[in-house]
Amino acid sequence: MVKVSGRRSGRVSAAGLIAMRPGSRTRLCHRLRRHTGRKGERRSLSEHDYIELIDGVHQLVKAPIMLVWDRLNTHVSHSMRDLINARNWLTVFILPAYAPELNAVEYLWAHVKRSLANLASVALDRLEALVRNRLMGLSGP
Repeated sequence: MVKVSGRRSGRVSAAGLIAMRPGSRTRLCHRLRRHTGRKGERRSLSEHDYIELIDGVHQLVKAPIMLVWDRLNTHVSHSMRDLINARNWLTVFILPAYAPELNAVEYLWAHVKRSLANLASVALDRLEALVRNRLMGLSGP
């Protein structure tokens, strides 16, 4: 999450998967969500946002998925467990608590945040475009 200050404040949240398949190139798949700060608006990605990302990756790779996840509360919620159980092609492994070094996508987020570290206040739509641009650059051609 990268916060924005200024007249049009808000935040941009990102979720990403590093998809690896033997014989194919590694892919970065991601989803961004803009939060404008309006009253009652959710300030983070929901279980349905994550499931939409996973379903999109499944359509892309056309194969069963083994997902390695950290213990973010949204990842381990009862609602998420129900959504996961409805997908017989999805197997989820939960990482031990406090083990970000085991989660490959954490290194990606650290890189993207470092690349945005020297930004001054910027409009939310501009920040979203910058994050999307940086992620697309990491995704390759």
